[in-house]
Amino acid sequence: MYKRYAWIAPGDVNAFFGLMLDNIGVLVLSVTLLAAKFGFPATFALRYMVPGTALGVLVGDLAFTALAFWVARRTGKSDVTAMPLGIDTPSTFGMVFFVIGPAFLAARQGHLSEEAAAQYAWHIGIWSILWSGLFKLACVPVSGWVHRMIPRAGLLGSLAAIALVLIAFIPLVEIWHEPLVGLPSLAVILCTLVARKKFPFRLPGALAALLVGGGIHYLLLAAGWIEPAATPFNPSVGLWPSEWLTAFGFEWWGAMEDSLKYLPVVIPFALATVVGGIDCTESAKAVGDEYHTGTVIGVEAVAAIIAALCGGVVQTTPYIGHPAYKAMGGRAGYTLATALFVGSAGVIGYFGYLFAWIPPAAIFPILIFVGLEITAQSFHATPDRHYPAVALCCLPAMASLAMIFVGNVLAESGKDLDDLSPTLALQIQTLRVLAAGFIVTSLLWAATLAAMIDGKLRVAAAFMACAAVASLFGVIHSPFADSPLALPWNLPSALPSYAQTLSPVRVALAYGLVAGLLQAWSVWNGECDSD
Repeated sequence: MYKRYAWIAPGDVNAFFGLMLDNIGVLVLSVTLLAAKFGFPATFALRYMVPGTALGVLVGDLAFTALAFWVARRTGKSDVTAMPLGIDTPSTFGMVFFVIGPAFLAARQGHLSEEAAAQYAWHIGIWSILWSGLFKLACVPVSGWVHRMIPRAGLLGSLAAIALVLIAFIPLVEIWHEPLVGLPSLAVILCTLVARKKFPFRLPGALAALLVGGGIHYLLLAAGWIEPAATPFNPSVGLWPSEWLTAFGFEWWGAMEDSLKYLPVVIPFALATVVGGIDCTESAKAVGDEYHTGTVIGVEAVAAIIAALCGGVVQTTPYIGHPAYKAMGGRAGYTLATALFVGSAGVIGYFGYLFAWIPPAAIFPILIFVGLEITAQSFHATPDRHYPAVALCCLPAMASLAMIFVGNVLAESGKDLDDLSPTLALQIQTLRVLAAGFIVTSLLWAATLAAMIDGKLRVAAAFMACAAVASLFGVIHSPFADSPLALPWNLPSALPSYAQTLSPVRVALAYGLVAGLLQAWSVWNGECDSD
């Protein structure tokens, strides 16, 4: 017998603050990192990029709210919890550090004005999210096949590497810029969301951390212990942004060719959200909410496409924590409230005030929790025997992290590798090669090791052959600063002497040798088995 769906419940309050602050925290982080690390104009980000990104959340969470009503009617359950959707945190770091930021710097080095360079980077970002949405849409009918073909250690391991090395570490550095605020906030997050201890007055952990950190921050300001942060803009300039509407003029269409070289970064993130959507659907089923996998992935694909067409630059994804939101007592009210709050914050423009008033050190601990949660989930959802493969994924990500700081030092000093000693130049070049396309590298390395552990040496050889081809075309291990994709015969001209041993041909040959060795080994094992 059909029970009336109790679509809103007291638990929706806790769930709303958790989901909403997660989204707002990621938005704050994206604008902060673009401005701090790349000199990207914050006002441009608020008026051009944030509205479309927020609209992706609005569309996705409204769709998942409606889907919860449909599932409740179909199953006759009154306690269905809506699938949570928000801005994909790993993709945010990928877009900031490996797409938008580098595109902006490249345009500035090409002597474009700050405004023109920001426009160019925005157009690249639009294309990146559009490619992501289209890729996810294409995965809807084959989502099961994707899940079967690529070992979970590869897909989740590369996600864990991003989560641990970038999502958790970089906010930790930012927290230590203001430890009197950040550490108490982090303690509240870890105690409430990880240790599952209730905060006094039953305040949601994310809200409690924000109130504690924000309260300390403003008390310290009043006491004169800390200096007020320099705000790069007047928050009122972000109100009622209309510049994002210029996306409907399709001027960004001309950046399509330039956007292709960023696909080695963009597509793995999109693939990770597809697998994440599959896993989220399975975890929802485990707690009694029967969602259709293809529908969930289709919703996130459409949300990403709409976000891109509206000028958004970060994709949306179902969040891993559906069982946690159900345990909080959330129904559909929390996704509806999140959709309206985040969407209106971007379109009306009061997000600018949130960005200016919320101390980063008070909200970044939420992202550390996200990083830890993704990492823990990646290990939890992977067979024990594949743990080394998940850990292996972190190594290329570490190279990428190191290159972020090395790149900042080189840019600040006005030097390039040719100005350094041959030994130091070779060390940095090695980091550059390891870091280039690290998401694909992590996936291929982990998939190879997982296949080895399972005794599938031919499968491992196939993954190494894929790595050889990918490195030959610059998808991974590009030796050049801007990591261009290129046909082997059209690669940029001669490498300096310190980079010769890491040329695309030599790296591809090394992977080819490994593939051949594994293939021969598999034949040998087959001959032994037949005896």
